[in-house]
Amino acid sequence: MEFLQQQIEKYGKIVSKDIVKVDSFLNHQLKPEIIEKIADGFIEEFSKYNPTKILTIEASGIAIAMVMGIKTGLPVVFAKKKKPITLSEECYTSNIYSYTKKETNSIVVSKEFIQKGDRVIIVDDFLAMGSAVLGLIDIVEQGEGEVVGIGIAVEKGFQQGGKLLREKGYNLKSLAIIEKIEGDKIFFRN
Repeated sequence: MEFLQQQIEKYGKIVSKDIVKVDSFLNHQLKPEIIEKIADGFIEEFSKYNPTKILTIEASGIAIAMVMGIKTGLPVVFAKKKKPITLSEECYTSNIYSYTKKETNSIVVSKEFIQKGDRVIIVDDFLAMGSAVLGLIDIVEQGEGEVVGIGIAVEKGFQQGGKLLREKGYNLKSLAIIEKIEGDKIFFRN
């Protein structure tokens, strides 16, 4: 999506050859018009698969998923990174490693929200090594649902997550794929 690439070039801040901060519009401060265009891209891509739920992980994927839910009428479910005391014992759990935060978290979703026969779109803001998405896939599979699509706003194409998911046969749509970062320039995959 050329629009998203332009936003990354305009607002993104290069931290290192591996990290571009987009927290001014995507995952700390939100620019609703950008979030809406991202959501529209995923709706256009995945509606044909007759999804029944949208699944994301707290916190950065929630805004995209919520706009999608408003526009499609689909329920939005998000995996929590810590199990609150209000969540029943009946939940699906998966462990994920955050390369950005350098920590492992157990994510949880109540069993009442992912069930057999659900056709799920997974959405998130970033894809690097794929741990978060694989954890969400695991939760859908525990609930005997089906992942019909994975929507990622920004994929780090120089890391292995996207390649891994595509090799496993998942229907992955990344709206902007960063091929490499050199100096003060971001290069995108076409």
